[in-house]
Amino acid sequence: MKTLLLIDDEPQIRRLLRVVLEASDYKVIESDCGREGLVDAATRLPDAIILDLSLPDISGLEVLRRLREWSRVPVLILSVQDDGEEKAAALDQGADDYVSKPFHSVELLARLRVLLRRRQDPDEPVFESGLLKIDFATRDVWVDGKRLDLTATEYSLLRVLARHSGKIVTHKFLLTSVWGPKATEQSQYLRVYLSHIRKKLAASGLPADTIRTETGIGYRLTL
Repeated sequence: MKTLLLIDDEPQIRRLLRVVLEASDYKVIESDCGREGLVDAATRLPDAIILDLSLPDISGLEVLRRLREWSRVPVLILSVQDDGEEKAAALDQGADDYVSKPFHSVELLARLRVLLRRRQDPDEPVFESGLLKIDFATRDVWVDGKRLDLTATEYSLLRVLARHSGKIVTHKFLLTSVWGPKATEQSQYLRVYLSHIRKKLAASGLPADTIRTETGIGYRLTL
C-alpha cells in the first residue's frame, strides 16, 4: 500500500481526498499547514505528496523549496490557483505535476499513478517506452526499431522530455537546458523545434499527442 501525504488547510478537501484515495487503496496522512507537512514528510516518508499552494503559515512554493533541499519525493500540486505563471513557478520549484481545483477524481488518480510509477533512472543509459527508444550514450533514437534522424537540437529537446517522461517540463526548463540561462525568453525556439520533432515522430508511427502541449506552461512526453 502506497502512503500519500496530503498538505491542505481545507478540511472538506482533505475529507474528500481521503475518501477518493482510500477507495483506491492508498494510505493517507493529513497535514493542515506547511511546517507540519514538512515534518511529516521527513518523519513519515510518504511515497508522494499532494500539496496545496495556499497554506496558512508558509506558501506551498516555500514548502517545495525546502522539501527539494533534501528529498525527491513526487509532489502533485492541487490548488485553486489556475494561473499559468503560478503553475510554471511551482513546476520550476520542483513540483512533478499540477491539478487545479475543482478537480475530477479520475484525473487526480491518473496523475498519481504516473508519479508513482517507477521512473527511468536518470543515470540509466537507455530510455524505452512503447515504440520509442533513446540511447543517451550514443545519442541514437529509434521508433519501432527504425532509427530516427534528428538534428542535435531536436535530440537535446527530446532527451530532456524523456528524462522527465510523464511530467510537465516548463518552457524555462527546456530553454535553459538546451540553449542556456540567457534563452529563457526565446519560447519561439521551442515552438519551431517541437513542431519538427512531432512531425518526425508522427511520420515514424507514434501518436500525434506523444508530445503534449500544456498551454502556457510547457510540454509533456506522454509515453
